[in-house]
Amino acid sequence: MKPSIGGFFCFLKDYLLILKSKSYYERIFRTTSLYSSGLEFLYFVGVILLSAKIITDTKTTSKTLAYLLLIIFLPFVGILIYFFFGVNYRKNKFYDFKIERNETIYNEIQQFVQASHHKVLASHQEELQKYFSTTSFLFNATNSPLTEQNSVELLINGEQKFPKVFEILKSAKHHIHLEYYIFEDDYIARELCQILIEKAKSGVMVRLLYDDLGSGKLTKTLKTELKNAGVELSPVNKINFRLFANRVNYRDHRKIIIVDANKVFTGGINVSQKYVNDNASKMYWRDTHLYFKGTGAFYYQFLFLSNWVFSTKKIPQIDHSYFDYENIDGKQVLQCAASGPDTNPAIMMSTVSAIYSAKKRIFITTPYFIPVEAVLQAIKQMSLSGTDVRLLVPEKGDSMLVNAAAYSHYEELLEAGVKIYFYKKGFLHAKTILIVDELSIVGTANMDVRSQELNFEVNTLVYDKTIANQLADVFFEDLKSSEEINLKHWKSRPKLKSFFEHLARLFSPLL
Repeated sequence: MKPSIGGFFCFLKDYLLILKSKSYYERIFRTTSLYSSGLEFLYFVGVILLSAKIITDTKTTSKTLAYLLLIIFLPFVGILIYFFFGVNYRKNKFYDFKIERNETIYNEIQQFVQASHHKVLASHQEELQKYFSTTSFLFNATNSPLTEQNSVELLINGEQKFPKVFEILKSAKHHIHLEYYIFEDDYIARELCQILIEKAKSGVMVRLLYDDLGSGKLTKTLKTELKNAGVELSPVNKINFRLFANRVNYRDHRKIIIVDANKVFTGGINVSQKYVNDNASKMYWRDTHLYFKGTGAFYYQFLFLSNWVFSTKKIPQIDHSYFDYENIDGKQVLQCAASGPDTNPAIMMSTVSAIYSAKKRIFITTPYFIPVEAVLQAIKQMSLSGTDVRLLVPEKGDSMLVNAAAYSHYEELLEAGVKIYFYKKGFLHAKTILIVDELSIVGTANMDVRSQELNFEVNTLVYDKTIANQLADVFFEDLKSSEEINLKHWKSRPKLKSFFEHLARLFSPLL
């Protein structure tokens, strides 16, 4: 049956009458409004509950306020940011296995720890007395003892680090353990991996831990070559979906190599050619690393094995060969400060303690200066008390927001008498603190919230005048390529710029 024109007009007339009816729209709007009100109510309840969780779980006031600002002023987006970056997984079952295994491994070497610490304290009582709070804190809170019989060497930039690394790796007889935040596939990594492959084929046990986020450029091809040669490797926190990495907060930012139980490399330099300032480098990269041989290696071995067990869920056969310190001639005293979601914030606390122990000079070098409140107040107090406090930072970092947050601290530091220098030769990536005349700290931890409270980090504290003098020489050499900030000039900067910096500071706990 064909539709008629008259029928069509009747239909159109009825349709227009319906459209004119207010009740039709009212029903639609009423239904939509009901759904909207329901969603708004659920979101409101969710924000209240999440706010309660943030207030309960977050330890620092500044971080609590930052997350509350996010979820209130950035609907949905702020909630996503909190769940991706703010949840404290240390309280969840995520790290239960690791913490349990840490204790199991540590029990095997506890006797050595006790004996070593008290022996060193007794034999170096006079020079260590001024640092007693620092040494005791690390021992009591993290089981990290003082150790002697160490031979320590400063390595400046990749030009000094990698030739030494290649030399020591080639001498390996029993095992090689590596743990890195950034491990790239370039000519430096290829040369290093070729040594690892040759050693693995010759029977040396080679294990490599890498951060899955930082080592995104470690290619499948290179990993396959290593595995086929017998190298065991594993990410610390495997990321299946990089965009939604709920463990991204807890990055393994450590840089450690342990060879045959008693040789250690650690510091700021990752495995990447950008740290070697050759003609191919786009920017001059200034960094500091340590190499030492001695009894202090045992704690780095403990850190590595703990993360290895956590990452692989397998406990390796551990014998005396992994803790062999015989025939070592060194005399330097050192101690390890390590932090992570499975430990106390030992780096932050030991940094504060070390700063307060200074009498004459404190020289700090860091690429990112967004300190926690305790560190900031310690620096200001020591400067106001007459201590010569100097801070060396890069003129420009790799993030506008991070730069702005760091700049927001400089005026109050300058007013407290702290001397601040911008390094202008290239990018300054070194993480060192010098408590003149005897304590040098070289590590992986930046002076920011992420390094102080969240990441797996490790710093080495060397109680030795020779290393302190060498590090002081390096600091003064770096000042030749730097410009001191003038307080009057700094205050004259545009008000809008200063406002943006203080706005960025509100979110500094999240950076």
